[in-house]
Amino acid sequence: MFKRPALLTEKNFHYCPGCHHGIMHRLLAEVLEEFNSEETIGVSSVGCSVFIYDYIDIDWVAAAHGRAPAVATGVKRVKPDRLVFTYQGDGDLAAIGTGEIVHAAARGEKITAIFINNAVYGMTGGQMAPTTLTGQKTTTTPEGRNPAHQGYPVKMVEMLSVLDGVAYAARVALNTPKRILEAKKALRKAFKVQRANLGFSIIEVLSACPTNWGVSPVEALKWVDEKMIAYYPLGEYKTPQEGVE
Repeated sequence: MFKRPALLTEKNFHYCPGCHHGIMHRLLAEVLEEFNSEETIGVSSVGCSVFIYDYIDIDWVAAAHGRAPAVATGVKRVKPDRLVFTYQGDGDLAAIGTGEIVHAAARGEKITAIFINNAVYGMTGGQMAPTTLTGQKTTTTPEGRNPAHQGYPVKMVEMLSVLDGVAYAARVALNTPKRILEAKKALRKAFKVQRANLGFSIIEVLSACPTNWGVSPVEALKWVDEKMIAYYPLGEYKTPQEGVE
């Protein structure tokens, strides 16, 4: 029977209509219930998802902007038996936190990063993010992102997957029921990789932001399909050779 996951609190989400954070929160709660949630510690970042600790009933640590991987590293090293993950947006992980995520991955820290990529700064007004697509209009690129001036969008999963410390790297999307199920499967696998002590794992999630994209929730689903996935292909970019089914 379809019901609310036990780990989801009764508090209503504050997210805009059509935002995919709520979907990811539910998937995360469902998957964590398959593990021992009492031994799970989440690290929340700065951004639209900063209040995730209000919605999923596990232990949380709030990190300064971009520093979630460093905080998670400390937590995991002190509590190596715990399942430790970060929940970060593109501004937090791929901009101010670039150094943190790269070196946590390079060290092979046994943590999991959940990276929500909606190609724009959501909380602060829709400015260009490191993952904003070429030609995409934002409040700081009103004529569209121009690589000659703003550079190219950063492909985080491709970049991190080449590091030896990374055991699992995948990109998923949440714009269709089939892809939601695939995202849940990838999330489960990432946590299994951590449980097996194989190294760093990251799941990049292509997510809709209708408010800052200036489109309807339904149009945002098509935008993910036609624009985001075209530049950010879905799939597993690195998987362990053994130790995880």
